[in-house]
Amino acid sequence: MGILDFLSGQFIDVIEWTDSTRDTLVWRFEREGHEIKYGAKLTVREGQAAVFVHEGQLADVFTPGLYMLETNNMPVLTSLNHWEHGFKSPFKSEIYFVNTTRFSDLQWGTKNPVICRDPEFGPVRLRAFGTYTVRVTEPGRFMSEIVGTDGEFTMDEISFQIRNIIVQEFSRVIAASGIPVLDMAANTADLGALLAKRIEPTLSAYGIALPELYIENISLPDEVERALDRRTSMGVAGDLERYAQYSAAEAMAEAARNPGDAGGAAGAAVGAVLGMQAAQGAAGPWGARSAAPPAPPPVEHVWHVAVNGETSGPFSLAAMGRKATDGSLTRDTHVWTAGQDGWKRAGEVTELARLFTVLPPPPPEA
Repeated sequence: MGILDFLSGQFIDVIEWTDSTRDTLVWRFEREGHEIKYGAKLTVREGQAAVFVHEGQLADVFTPGLYMLETNNMPVLTSLNHWEHGFKSPFKSEIYFVNTTRFSDLQWGTKNPVICRDPEFGPVRLRAFGTYTVRVTEPGRFMSEIVGTDGEFTMDEISFQIRNIIVQEFSRVIAASGIPVLDMAANTADLGALLAKRIEPTLSAYGIALPELYIENISLPDEVERALDRRTSMGVAGDLERYAQYSAAEAMAEAARNPGDAGGAAGAAVGAVLGMQAAQGAAGPWGARSAAPPAPPPVEHVWHVAVNGETSGPFSLAAMGRKATDGSLTRDTHVWTAGQDGWKRAGEVTELARLFTVLPPPPPEA
């Protein structure tokens, strides 16, 4: 460095930083020998903070504003140097400008799937991705915990660590949430807020915060999604018989609209035949046949009774059971019901014979 450059450095009394990179978090103000002229003007713009480091020790932090570097506004640095009132010579100190604006549209995602237990599907593997916003809230702590002596610290140098923290907490939150996979799309906002709250204590120890965190998508493995698509298609098709009939009708209507199209007519005829076959229940091994109609319920007989040349009735089976109990119906009583060939004794009719108590045989000899 030439003598003119060194002398010009001694007389510069304006300290400021303008950033056009949009990804720089910390930038160190360079000065020959780190000598700062007493009484110099320090300009800290909105979205910035200036951190003074003296002999490796964190000193004063300046928020946005215009400052004259004197003993009255540098209390820590003044106490470190034991300056007396009226001190005028240059002092040595490193100045770091910290960007405190929001860095937005930063992306995160799960590198490997997260295994959790779903109440409907059982164990499933989930992937997720989204975006987040980060900003420095405590410049002094951020300098001491993350940056150190790095003269130019960019967002890329810390974004990987933040992504790891987000993914780790996401795995814990999603595994403990108990939300079914099919309902997660409706709860991404709540999950994102809960995730940001869980991450806050870890990031605050670094002097940074996440004002915004979004979960854009939570997805299943490809093979599981294909299985869900097939299940959805079956639900949309509904009644296969009606669907086949509708397809056959559409094919015939298409053939009627295009009578001169031989290929279209042949395709419509094939579609109609297949549709009628499907409607008749020939769905094959990949579909369900039409259910057979249920068997008709059994017909309950009613009975007429003939006693002493007079008939009475009709009586239901339950009424006949009561008559057998009170003795007005015996095995020799003549009965008749529709479809029976003439009058028969009650004991000869199987349905009525069960109504009479069967006497046990005599007991065996002692």
